[in-house]
Amino acid sequence: DREEEEEEEEEEEEEEEEEEEEEEEEEEEEEEERREEERQRKDEKEKKKEKKEQEEKQKEKEE
Repeated sequence: DREEEEEEEEEEEEEEEEEEEEEEEEEEEEEEERREEERQRKDEKEKKKEKKEQEEKQKEKEE
């Protein structure tokens, strides 16, 4: 009976470890997504800025 208990405990520990690993992976994925979104926002800002500068140059040419 004692051996059986030990086996069950080991299985539980393994399951817990697996769950923790899965959680870590999920967190990493979320972090990666956040970074990607941040990059995209920066790109958007950069594009808008460039576009604005282009428009201003165009205005100066027209004047």
